[in-house]
Amino acid sequence: MDPTTDNAAPTGDPAAARAALEALRAEIAKAVVGQDPAVTGLVVALLCRGHVLLEGVPGVAKTLLIRSLAAALELDTKRVQFTPDLMPSDVTGSLVYDARTAEFSFQPGPVFTNLLLADEINRTPPKTQSSLLEAMEERQVTVDGTPRLLPDPFLVAATQNPVEYEGTYPLPEAQLDRFLLKLTIPLPSRQDEIDVLTRHAQGFDPRDLRAAGVRPVATAADLEAARRAVAAITVSPEITAYVVDICRATRESPSLTLGVSPRGATALLATARAWAWLTGRDYVIPDDVKALALPTLRHRIQLRPEAEMEGVTADSVINAILSHVPVPR
Repeated sequence: MDPTTDNAAPTGDPAAARAALEALRAEIAKAVVGQDPAVTGLVVALLCRGHVLLEGVPGVAKTLLIRSLAAALELDTKRVQFTPDLMPSDVTGSLVYDARTAEFSFQPGPVFTNLLLADEINRTPPKTQSSLLEAMEERQVTVDGTPRLLPDPFLVAATQNPVEYEGTYPLPEAQLDRFLLKLTIPLPSRQDEIDVLTRHAQGFDPRDLRAAGVRPVATAADLEAARRAVAAITVSPEITAYVVDICRATRESPSLTLGVSPRGATALLATARAWAWLTGRDYVIPDDVKALALPTLRHRIQLRPEAEMEGVTADSVINAILSHVPVPR
């Protein structure tokens, strides 16, 4: 037996993969203060091969969060600022004529990466939005009739500004439904904001993550092992029925004009399985479903105008449903 490999962790070990993904929080915290729920949501999305909609005002470290996650996972990342004049080819890539060879060659766009930050996706026209959403759904780009596969893992984190809608093209519900999670990035607490300013006063440079000490603690192989483990998580018939009952209750809510579709129910089951695995269990319990219900469902429902005027929110409707739907025992 080779003594150099005797104590090595086995490749694809689920326990080692879980430990590596759990280490992400501490590693990202070296650069980003107080965003643990968003980090967890991004990890859940990676485990489920889904995409994330990030909503928060400018300046709450959305870009830094994605860059830090990519650095801690040793993945490639790119950022696209979505503007009204952005063309689909600016995202997906295009054919370029080479005068030396008298042939067209494909120049990949920024979508060919592992983690793509689509900044202010609602500022670009529907044609460009749809080109990105097609890549998200099909995980490939077709140019001149030739399909080109995107890298794996591939995650789109699209941002929206919740307070500025002038000159925007809001995503319709059918497109919002393509995002696995909608994560809200809140303003930091007073102490977190003090910590942020203290770091900057001590010389922290958000453009230099290596100097901040962020290092790779997990790899794409860890992520793939984790995905296989999540796929083996047990779901009882009672839990499946619980997920269905929650989603059906949204369709009957008097505060909503649009409830959760079967795709949304499937998404909630998938995220609950990922959360169960992250917390160290090989089966799903009702608390896993509750923990992921808000980020998985809040963007899949539509409030009635009169309910909005009364101050009702998507989160309050979902919380009310969770409190009324019978929990399996």
